Amino acid sequence: MSTIESAVESPGVSVRLRPELLAPAGDRSCLIAAVENGADAVYFGLRGHNARARATNFDLDELPETMALLHRRGVRGYVTLNTLVFPAELERVEEIVRRVTAAGVDAVIVQDLGLARLIRSITPDLEIHASTQMSITSAAGVRMAEELGCSRVILARELSLREIAKVTEQAKLPVEVFVHGALCVAYSGQCLTSEALGGRSANRGECAQACRMEYEVIRDGERVDLGDISYLLSPQDLAAFDLIPDLMALGVASVKIEGRLKGPEYVATITSNYRKAIDAAVAGLPDPIQAGDRYAMEMTFSRGLGHGFLDGNNHKRLVRGDYAKKRGVFLGRVVEVLGNRLRVELASPVKPGDGVVLDADSASGMPEQGGRVYEVARPGKGRRGGSPDERPEGVITGPALLGFGRHDLNLDRVVAGQRLWKTDDPELSKQLRKTFEGAPRRRVDLDLRVRAVAGRPLVIEGTAITGYHARVESPAPLEPAITRAADEASIRNQVDRLGGTLYQLRSLEVTIEGAPMVPLSLLNELRRALVDQLDGAAAAAPERAIAESSALPTLRESLRSFATSEHDSIPEQPSLLALCRTIEQVEAARSSGVSAIYLDFHDIKRYGEAVGLARRGPGAAEVWIATTRIEKPGEANLFRYLAKQGADGLLVRNAGGIAFCSHQSIPFVADFSLNAANDLAVDWLKARGAARVTASYDLSADQLFDLLRASPPHWLEVVVHQHIPMFHMEHCVFCAVLSPGTDKTNCGRPCDHHEVALRDRVGKEHPLTADIGCRNTLFNAVPQTAAEFLPGLIRKGLRSLRVEFLDDSPESVGQILRLYQEAIDGSRDARVLWKALKATNHYGVTRGQLAVL
Repeated sequence: MSTIESAVESPGVSVRLRPELLAPAGDRSCLIAAVENGADAVYFGLRGHNARARATNFDLDELPETMALLHRRGVRGYVTLNTLVFPAELERVEEIVRRVTAAGVDAVIVQDLGLARLIRSITPDLEIHASTQMSITSAAGVRMAEELGCSRVILARELSLREIAKVTEQAKLPVEVFVHGALCVAYSGQCLTSEALGGRSANRGECAQACRMEYEVIRDGERVDLGDISYLLSPQDLAAFDLIPDLMALGVASVKIEGRLKGPEYVATITSNYRKAIDAAVAGLPDPIQAGDRYAMEMTFSRGLGHGFLDGNNHKRLVRGDYAKKRGVFLGRVVEVLGNRLRVELASPVKPGDGVVLDADSASGMPEQGGRVYEVARPGKGRRGGSPDERPEGVITGPALLGFGRHDLNLDRVVAGQRLWKTDDPELSKQLRKTFEGAPRRRVDLDLRVRAVAGRPLVIEGTAITGYHARVESPAPLEPAITRAADEASIRNQVDRLGGTLYQLRSLEVTIEGAPMVPLSLLNELRRALVDQLDGAAAAAPERAIAESSALPTLRESLRSFATSEHDSIPEQPSLLALCRTIEQVEAARSSGVSAIYLDFHDIKRYGEAVGLARRGPGAAEVWIATTRIEKPGEANLFRYLAKQGADGLLVRNAGGIAFCSHQSIPFVADFSLNAANDLAVDWLKARGAARVTASYDLSADQLFDLLRASPPHWLEVVVHQHIPMFHMEHCVFCAVLSPGTDKTNCGRPCDHHEVALRDRVGKEHPLTADIGCRNTLFNAVPQTAAEFLPGLIRKGLRSLRVEFLDDSPESVGQILRLYQEAIDGSRDARVLWKALKATNHYGVTRGQLAVL
């Protein structure tokens, strides 16, 4: 049913691969809009365990009927199970997977490493697509997905065309690329902001959209005046319709539209335009998207359209910074307020009924406000200072007077120069709804063969373009004609009567022998029976192998067998480990007697010095060097550099690091960014050679205790104190607002010379850092502590407890480590520890996600 593998000859290109067009569906209306407007496949979520919890989504009981609807139209259906799964949820998720498989779902989109293992243990016949939430940015990530049993990889949106090319050159699996929709400023799967600030996890589908909030830049303690630029982390939307030929040339298998929280009008117009773009590219024709098409796309939803990261990094262009909400089409600027109307210099057409919004104006303090246009007039000398514009298309350009509803806008709070945007066009919305409301418009091509032979039954065979085949025949042989024998024209006339069905006749082959009589009623009866057979075949779920008994106990038994086969000694006492980001912190941590020190420096040239310092003196600590959280094509040499610094091993944060350490037999600890949220994920990482696995930051205290019960506790490492790394971004705020440059080649590296924080709307200043790859991390201003849970964690067998430092002074490092060591030794009560820790930070401390039940 998929068109992924179809190849088409076209002028100038020997063979062009036609990529699948994959559209979003947050509800049934969106699903139908996608189908009617040309989607090859649709992805949608079930209620629970998908990354768009705020969408309407679909019930599990609806799945068989939903998949039948899609398959009758030749459209594939993918279910999003793209969140982390906690240990206590695995049994329920297994039941969901079984029902998804039985319902005929074509693929599931998965983030969780353990869930991928569980699915493959349940059935070999359900495709797994590695979600963009897996943060796959390199060929090593694709190979990891392949090892997990995935058949496709959805690449991170931060890759450029050049980087995608390098991945597809080395990868065996087909890749999927986002081409349209909202862009998250953080790498998907690496955003912990909603969790840190509100106890809601983006890795659980509960993103709070903190990136769309206003922030101020604090440089070296002073606020930087950026004028109207305050939405520093809100990217413009992605629109790559003109890059479809380039993506096809790279062998991209599927192009994906974001938008399960958008309405059906958005799905309709975006899908139809990308359908046109793909078909034109396959035919070798120029980009077919015209001004009217772009207008429709902007009106259904737009924060401004651009190529995102596909052209490479341009930090000035990715984020405008002056707004974060839908803006649609720019209408013009206010010239003046005239009574109850606005005089505007129009750059785009507007008509009565259109919805508009005025940008906030920071200089005058005027707020954003919006309303609906009631009147459009040309300035003149009439009684009200203008005459109505009678052209149906409205005013095209130039000066105009706009009138509004009595209570829509407060014109006393409008000033000259404010920008005006059109955000709603009711006529356009009405046109778009016609594409998916009412009778089906998109039909399935049908090839028919009719064999009419006197003395034999009438036979009709049909093959739909979707691949389904049906055959019907009359119960009795055809009689020879006495007066008028059947001919091709009369047969065609009857079998082509497919109105009211999903099919349309593409070709007809008729064989007539012996001058038979073919009653028209018989042709009608067999045609209807053929259609019913085709519909039934499409609606039937495919036969699939599904494990008869639960797969989870078998996997967990394998985990226990692996644990008992290990020869590592289990530490009797818990150990305190410290992650340091400066040489001074390393000295303080070494003096505190921690058992291991992790190094995570901005300047990687100082690692050799830091390793030597950490090992100085008796009872030297183990030393581990942290990799970056992201590894892009061409960055694998960094692993080799880190491995040469003399440390005991690496703290690995990405798939490339796992592959490098496994291949080179280098000890490593799997860090939090690998999102080990259940015992199956922990087991998988341990089997790849991890000395320990850091528990996911998405776990609450109860869920963390569940993980300790489900996994050998000595396999795990828990970060008990840290500033949560909220946003991890390809976008560089340093370059965007503190440099005249556009990327790391010309920015002048302000990150080397300034301490920068972003101040949020409640006044907290969140530290901002850049790594060696120029990727930014915004840390929570308030450190999170598991202080009150320490006794329980230790009783459950946890032996590795990590404390992470950010910009702490050496004195603070020593004091914090001493407090935690006293709690571990039992000489300080955890409740007292909590109070003591509050005094070590300006903002105090928080339990963060650990307190969420």
